[in-house]
Amino acid sequence: MSPPLALPCEKFHPFHPVTLFRKQTTSMSTAQAHFDASDGALVASGDWSAAAVRALPALTGHTVRVLDGAGLTRLDTNGAWLLLNMARPQGGATLPELRAFQPHHQAMLELVAQHGAVTAAEPPPAREGVRLITGRSTIAVWHHLTGLLNFIGHLVTEGTALALQPAQWRWREFGAQLHAVFLGAIPIVVGMLFLLGVVFAYLLGSQAQQYGANIFVVDGMLMAILREISPVIVAILIAGRSGAAITAQLGTMKVTEEIDAIATLGLSPMAVLVIPRLLALLIAMPLLVFIGDLAGIAGGMLVAQQQLDISTHMFLDRTADVLKLKILLVGLCKAPVFAIFIALIACRMGLSVTRDARSVGANTTSTVVQSLVAIILLNAVFAVLFVNLDI
Repeated sequence: MSPPLALPCEKFHPFHPVTLFRKQTTSMSTAQAHFDASDGALVASGDWSAAAVRALPALTGHTVRVLDGAGLTRLDTNGAWLLLNMARPQGGATLPELRAFQPHHQAMLELVAQHGAVTAAEPPPAREGVRLITGRSTIAVWHHLTGLLNFIGHLVTEGTALALQPAQWRWREFGAQLHAVFLGAIPIVVGMLFLLGVVFAYLLGSQAQQYGANIFVVDGMLMAILREISPVIVAILIAGRSGAAITAQLGTMKVTEEIDAIATLGLSPMAVLVIPRLLALLIAMPLLVFIGDLAGIAGGMLVAQQQLDISTHMFLDRTADVLKLKILLVGLCKAPVFAIFIALIACRMGLSVTRDARSVGANTTSTVVQSLVAIILLNAVFAVLFVNLDI
């Protein structure tokens, strides 16, 4: 009768012969190194990889003239670098004498030494001063402005050609972009402006109550929301939402060579991709600002009714008395200007993407930053202009 077969778990018992053999093999392949002072040789043995850093001996005051690799069982680039770093702690250009190395181990050492010498020959990076950083930033801004002007010139040329040939207009693309920019942004615009109207009316009302001027909260809230808060906040939301999305879309199309395919078909990327997005933002922005005005007024009305004892009827009567058409038009007139700048920046940065994913993320971030800076600067220009015009 044949003996019973051993269970699989018995193969991994601590005292099983196979397990003892594996332990002995592993211990024999552990990286080791010692210095032989008689001939200045550094003797290495075992398996030299990144884990061999624990086997590095202290060679303080000794010079390695010979590198002995007779006992090496395995050597990769990490182990070769460790051995060379011990033999040449100062990064010298000459290799010590290589003794008893296998041919492929010696080739590995020579390869690592060659590339290490090239790296060591590179000069350390120079510290950049304020003037150098300022000059480089100025040149970058100048290139950006000239690129934007060049982009606007191409856009005007393509727009003029498209206006002369209405049959080439991309109505379906325009409708898809208008749906994405306008309808998709309504919930966040309503929610944001409603909460801002609540906050602004609450803070203004808490001060007005001290002087018994509750009704004048309506005046200040209408002026702030219609002239400044609604157009600026809506523009910021659109820059972060739609502007970033446009840059990411065009950048991804640039990486996947879809824009090159459009040009190969004899179509203009400006007419197919840029102009529909520009006009969609141009139409959607004033509508979103108007919706934001209504949402902000609704939030202020809620706080006025709960905190200031101003009924809805009183609020609407005061609104009809103090609200002037020019106050509403000031905010609505800012919206198309904001939309044009957001669209130009987003489309230009999207088409400037290089063929890598990192560029898509960098240009998308740059779109949001540039759009926010443009919105703040334009709003300041509008404020000064309207004050000088007594509007």
